[in-house]
Amino acid sequence: MTNKAWYQISNAEEIVSPTLLIYPERIEKNIQIMVKMVGEVERLRPHIKTHKTREIIEMQMAYGIHKFKCATIAEAELLGQCKAKDILLAIQPVGVNITRLFQLIDKFPKSCFSAIVDNADVVRRISEKAASHGICMPLFLDVNTGMNRTGIAPNDEAVAVCSLISGDPNLTFRGLHAYDGHIRDSDLDKRKQVCDASYDLVTKFKTVLEKKGIHVETIVMGGSPTFPIHAKRKEVEASPGTTLLWDERYSSSFPDMEFLHAAILLTRIISKPKPNIICLDLGHKSVAPEMNFPRVKIFGLEDCEQIGQSEEHLVLSCPDNISPQLGEVFYAVPMHVCPTVAKYPKSLTVFNGKVTGSWQVAARDHSLVI
Repeated sequence: MTNKAWYQISNAEEIVSPTLLIYPERIEKNIQIMVKMVGEVERLRPHIKTHKTREIIEMQMAYGIHKFKCATIAEAELLGQCKAKDILLAIQPVGVNITRLFQLIDKFPKSCFSAIVDNADVVRRISEKAASHGICMPLFLDVNTGMNRTGIAPNDEAVAVCSLISGDPNLTFRGLHAYDGHIRDSDLDKRKQVCDASYDLVTKFKTVLEKKGIHVETIVMGGSPTFPIHAKRKEVEASPGTTLLWDERYSSSFPDMEFLHAAILLTRIISKPKPNIICLDLGHKSVAPEMNFPRVKIFGLEDCEQIGQSEEHLVLSCPDNISPQLGEVFYAVPMHVCPTVAKYPKSLTVFNGKVTGSWQVAARDHSLVI
């Protein structure tokens, strides 16, 4: 195996393509980097939306990580199954998901579940459900610092929502949550400048709340791009997610971050319809298609241009000096790993260049049991 690249496997001819390969030793290295960057493991609250996998949760728990974020009830249930101590549902529960959340609380009493909210009506509905279950439900206010996807601006209305939570006997106000996924400057200094401004909005709002007698216990903030910045803030729980598997978009965009690619797609040439045109079995169903080309970085085909994609096919135009063979195996790093992982019911684990087993992508569906 000494002549093979780290991602290549010796038994590739036995593997169905396309498939998702996972490299646990590289994941462990990424966990070590996360812990080293933050310094105090108690300030880590990693998101599981990227991997949705029990074994990766357990790897993090082995390093003393017991606080997690998740985006779906299924992911929260998986964390409950893993006996995670502190589980934050980082999407406002509405409709039947409020009921499902309380079913999780009943099923996993040793785990502390909390949720983010940005609306007084939702707060009242959660309070009613908490009263009927005889529990006190912890909530975070979701603060909109500029991404404009969810959350509430830190204004008088937000103060009113916090007051509603803190004054309700069925609820506990845990603190503030802010996702700053809109901050993506490649230059770390520029990224820090924008991130600091976003953080300043949160801390000023915290001061406003505390002057009104509302205690802010915790600030949960950031994603992967801003993790290096928030990791240095002693009063923040940082919540990276993509850092565990890493992808080509973040690798090329953020050279200051030293995380390793730990998720690779194995693919094959399935057709050569005309000179200089090749087709791989990496269609929309196999890799995240929501971004512009390229969708993946393909080792050995970097000089080819990705020009078309459909459900099962990825079409490339290659220069004259590149002429891969029909059926030839290639390895690709997704540009966006999170939705790519969710396309596979399982990943194959690779140790020392060999596929040794598989891990279920357990929380890829909308529900597990609940």
